[in-house]
Amino acid sequence: MSQVTPEVLWAQRSSSTDPEKNFIYLTISVPDVPKSNLKLDLQPTGLTFTGHSDTLKKTYHLDLTFYAEIDPAESKVHHTARNIELKLRKKELNEEYWPRLLKDSKKVQYLKTDFDKWVDEDEQNEAPEDDFSQFGGMGGMPGMGGMGGGDFGGIDFSKLGGGDGPAGEDDEDESDDDDMPALEGEEEAKEGESKDEKDTGKAAA
Repeated sequence: MSQVTPEVLWAQRSSSTDPEKNFIYLTISVPDVPKSNLKLDLQPTGLTFTGHSDTLKKTYHLDLTFYAEIDPAESKVHHTARNIELKLRKKELNEEYWPRLLKDSKKVQYLKTDFDKWVDEDEQNEAPEDDFSQFGGMGGMPGMGGMGGGDFGGIDFSKLGGGDGPAGEDDEDESDDDDMPALEGEEEAKEGESKDEKDTGKAAA
């Protein structure tokens, strides 16, 4: 079975003083790849990802060499039904952005800027705080140097959808109930109007 290179979105933040604000956002688009079917090997200089989707019958493979080093121990991961999301801590504190994600300056088609997360270098302080509450540590990722277990830490699978009915059903039911008395009242009003018309007709005759 042939391997497919998944789409990768990236954005970044930088700081010369605060490690928490000095990181790379990475989103690997791999729909329907369960955690039991993936392996992620994160190193200071790059990452290797392999995952298989039984439903799509695709095997994804990705091999990245970063522009500069990151700190795997301080990096975080979030696995969803559609993506692998990573927050990679840059090893060197620096106010300047990386000029690119990869060591090689050659452009690759699968790598794109994540405009939803991107903030210009001079506007970082004005950007809202990012919510990483769903991200877990790298220790439980399959293939992470024997840390084992496949436990993704802070993943909340209830947020992945499925099982919930269509939104707004309850509201529709309630609005229908509210409308019923008004409809009955309108019927009575119409009946009253028709009686008045008959009485008026008799009087005129």
